[in-house]
Amino acid sequence: MVKPMPKVGSCRNGRNSARKSARRIPKGVIHAQASFSNTTVTVTDVRGRVISWSSASTCGFKGTRRGTPFATQTTTENAIQAVVDQDMQRAEVMIKGPSLGRDATLRAIR
Repeated sequence: MVKPMPKVGSCRNGRNSARKSARRIPKGVIHAQASFSNTTVTVTDVRGRVISWSSASTCGFKGTRRGTPFATQTTTENAIQAVVDQDMQRAEVMIKGPSLGRDATLRAIR
């Protein structure tokens, strides 16, 4: 009886490569949802595929501090940091919501 040879580099979940290669993305879209209780920033490419995202909750802010302009600024910088490494030069900005974080988002993007 012949035993099947195991694949070299095979993982438990069936993936062959250890890491995804970094894509070069020249242009993207930054979506910011600023509400009174939280702020979410999502960076996508032109097709709409998510590259990175961040929210005030994931940055460590709790309670009413999530809706502050400082939390929004920190969230935006955190989401954009991964995109800058992929050489994004241009971005279209779409902002939604009634919060004070709208202005802070634009300041952080500049």
